[in-house]
Amino acid sequence: MSDKIYPVSPEWASRAHIDAAKYQAMHQRSVSDPQGFWAEHGKRVDWIKPFTKVKNTTYGPPDVSIKWFEDGTLNVSANCIDRHLATRGDQVAIIWEGDDPSESRSITYSPIARRSLPLRQRFAQSRASRRATRVTIYMPMIPEAAFAMLACARLGAVHSIVFGGFSPDSLAGRIQDAKSKVVITADEGLRGGRKVALKANVDEALEKARRRPIT
Repeated sequence: MSDKIYPVSPEWASRAHIDAAKYQAMHQRSVSDPQGFWAEHGKRVDWIKPFTKVKNTTYGPPDVSIKWFEDGTLNVSANCIDRHLATRGDQVAIIWEGDDPSESRSITYSPIARRSLPLRQRFAQSRASRRATRVTIYMPMIPEAAFAMLACARLGAVHSIVFGGFSPDSLAGRIQDAKSKVVITADEGLRGGRKVALKANVDEALEKARRRPIT
């Protein structure tokens, strides 16, 4: 590995949100006044129900408890997408590079909202929409994998990501362990120029999961 250091250009440094002095000041405040520091920064995201409690921790065994913003409610998907639409809808949110590096896409916030909506609607019309339903996502490295995660987060469904290179047997075990009711997949994916039969793997994994006793 090279030991060469690449200095940050003055032009890039001028666009930074903080410099060394501001970082040190922020760090010092986070140590000396964690309640005030995180109360301020907690307001940088949108809350469905605003928090009134910031930090509630105990470290004395056996009563170890760590809670942050415990009485607040927010939605990760709404914070990742919706709150940006009014002012940043046309800005790039995801840069995707395909298995072939010559294939790439820059996706802005507005199309992500549109692309994840049909999946959310299909979930909402099914029994899978119940909160805390477990969903296994077995997808290639494509933007739709992110859309699926965001759709699950919006509905409160717990999603389990399984790497698309895993075998049907490995997938079956993870479906069983998570007690997933839904599997999201694609017909096939590409990895190193070779096709991976994802849907066929899911079919085999589901059959294995049905036959395998849960221990």
